Amino acid sequence: MIVRSIARRRSFVPLLVACAVSAAVCFVAPLVSAQEKEITIRMATMVPTNSSWFLVLKQVADQWSKLSNGRVRVILYGGGTKGDDPEVVQAMRLGELQGAVLTSVGMAEIEKSVYAVSIPMAYDSYEEAYAVLDRLRPRLEAAIDAKGFVMLNWADAGWVHFFTTKPVATPDDLKKLKLFQWAGDPKSLEIWKTAGFNPRPAALADLPMGLSTGLFEACSMSPQVAQLGRYYERAKYMTDLNWALLLGGTVIKKETWAQIPADIRPALLKAMQEAGAKLQADIRQSGEKDVAAMKTAGLTVVPVDGKTKELWRRTAETAYGKVRGDFVPADAFDEAMKVRDEFRKKQAAAPKK
Repeated sequence: MIVRSIARRRSFVPLLVACAVSAAVCFVAPLVSAQEKEITIRMATMVPTNSSWFLVLKQVADQWSKLSNGRVRVILYGGGTKGDDPEVVQAMRLGELQGAVLTSVGMAEIEKSVYAVSIPMAYDSYEEAYAVLDRLRPRLEAAIDAKGFVMLNWADAGWVHFFTTKPVATPDDLKKLKLFQWAGDPKSLEIWKTAGFNPRPAALADLPMGLSTGLFEACSMSPQVAQLGRYYERAKYMTDLNWALLLGGTVIKKETWAQIPADIRPALLKAMQEAGAKLQADIRQSGEKDVAAMKTAGLTVVPVDGKTKELWRRTAETAYGKVRGDFVPADAFDEAMKVRDEFRKKQAAAPKK
């Protein structure tokens, strides 16, 4: 029920995958002297090669080459050519890859507490979600480091929405439809069913045809993914509801990071973090543009008023008992909700502008 509805184990969401153009882009560093050892970093991502994410990655790869005077070469594999997020994490553990841009699904393969920032209907704004991330960040990064990875930056792919073949305004509307859900994740299916929905497990490759034949009548993804993958041509309705934030970020193997000369690591880290900030700005802008483009092409946005939004929230909360513990470690779930509530109180007490 959490973001695994879009980016599931042994598949993504996130989602920013099936719509991708498979590619491997190699950034060849300038020649280095014989005394200097060239470090090659093979970095994979589900990010489509025609997305703003991939463009930013290309720019950072070039920066790393220049900042290291050719000592660091980054080879990017885009569009899911190295598999989905869990497969990419496994490839890093096996030494086949050294880095990756992951959604929360992939990062949860390393540290499940990451899911605390993607609890459905728990956050009303980017500000709330990032207030939680900022508070949890030290513990998340420490846990990720302890498991052999270094967090280079954090980003997100925007808010997940429901795309459906029939108008969906309320939870009951969605419960009547066959909701695509990644196969192989019985716990996720149980959570969806606990909330009263009708999940249908299958491979992502089955989704486009399934939407056409009626095997599936609903799926969840960000507007950018829907637009790039042209899912909106089959699922012509989008519920105007921010279901969950699809968190993401860039990681590198700790042992690979340690091989990079210490004197250039700060510059490389700064370049990657600046790229993450730029990406955030791009994603914020692209969301509205993507929806506008899809509307022009025939998408209908189904409005959700305040009263109905509360119905969605209460429906999501019926599954929190399983989300807490099964997907989000209990202590991380509790801390996330505590920080969110503190943020809301602070905002409510602030002088109105």
